[in-house]
Amino acid sequence: MLVIFTDGCCLGNPGPMGIGVVIYRDGVRVEELDEYIGDGTNNVAEYTAVIRALETAHEMGDAKVHLKSDSQLLIRQLNNEYKVKDAKLRPLKKRVEGLCHGLEIHFEHIPREKNSEADKLSKEAAELGRKRAAETRGMK
Repeated sequence: MLVIFTDGCCLGNPGPMGIGVVIYRDGVRVEELDEYIGDGTNNVAEYTAVIRALETAHEMGDAKVHLKSDSQLLIRQLNNEYKVKDAKLRPLKKRVEGLCHGLEIHFEHIPREKNSEADKLSKEAAELGRKRAAETRGMK
């Protein structure tokens, strides 16, 4: 079984977004992802982190996934406890639902302090994106 921690970061809301994903198999860290994903909102970043995590789980061939996030809204939407009202998030949720096919998956909300690794990766990715954008503006 894979245990996956995800986080999305937005510096400003909207602003530069980053994602962080840390994947464990049998208690051993086997993968980490961090990526700058452009400008947008925190919730878009949170969903994108889950999408990248589930794509990676499929690539790794694991059918059992326990995904953890400190975004209560995200987890409640993924567990169908809350409706997705934001039109920008609906296609992202549909993408997550599609990626859940073939997986035995459990989504869990965790406190922020238990998600520090994914949080750090997402913030570093967003900050890198912000720096690159500032450098690009400075070149013009």
